[in-house]
Amino acid sequence: MKIWLDGGLQDIRSARVSVLDHGLTVGDGIFETLRTTDGRPFALTRHLDRLTRSARGLGLPDPDLDEVRRACAAVLEANPMPLGRLRITYTGGHGPLGSDRGEQGTTLVVALGGTERRPDTTAVITVPWTRNERGALTGLKTTSYAENVVALARARERGASEALFGNTAGRLCEGTGSNVFVVLDGEIHTPPLASGCLAGVTRALAVEWTGARETDLPMDVLDRADEVFLTSTLRDVQAVRRIDDRTLPGAPGPVTAKAMRVFEERAADDLDP
Repeated sequence: MKIWLDGGLQDIRSARVSVLDHGLTVGDGIFETLRTTDGRPFALTRHLDRLTRSARGLGLPDPDLDEVRRACAAVLEANPMPLGRLRITYTGGHGPLGSDRGEQGTTLVVALGGTERRPDTTAVITVPWTRNERGALTGLKTTSYAENVVALARARERGASEALFGNTAGRLCEGTGSNVFVVLDGEIHTPPLASGCLAGVTRALAVEWTGARETDLPMDVLDRADEVFLTSTLRDVQAVRRIDDRTLPGAPGPVTAKAMRVFEERAADDLDP
């Protein structure tokens, strides 16, 4: 397996990042995950745009997107696989043990791993922890991901693949690595970015392609929604069949099934929408 590290391809067994890299010591980094099919990434431009937004929000220098594109192409060529998870990680680089940044420049890593097509339906849980819609990292895709690790571990313990958060105002926000949509009286709704959720690439495409509305939603909407689905890079559009102890019979419902079909067709027509 070959990865890209700071300017070139390296063997994954010998590639090394400093133990004092700020991404490791204090989580000072950002990342993007892309789905790849037969060596072709999906929505690369949108992901790179968000990478730059996250870097600016964290106060990191803008990533060299030409280098990132070269790195993605090189890694994909070196590691052929039918369905993959391409990960771009960009950190503050070598730094002191505290929160102050060093002056030796940033670190760029691009790696690829195999994956499988997700099932059409899944189970989710809600968790008691909240997203801070007014936090310094709100809306940024950072490597400070431990909160998601804890929540996802709880979901796995309960036979689910995702955990859903509310925000500090008690409104529906997002999953650990997904955005959430609900169907009410035949209309699709998803929490607005002001809720604190990440501006998901798949979320934006689903809104554009299905006509979903951004709506401020209470958490209890999950108790009464006719249908619920998730979106993310590796899920695309995935129906929810169970939320905590509530079963949604017949998932995917008709609105979700149509959204799944539309997304699959539109994504197949344009790999960089």
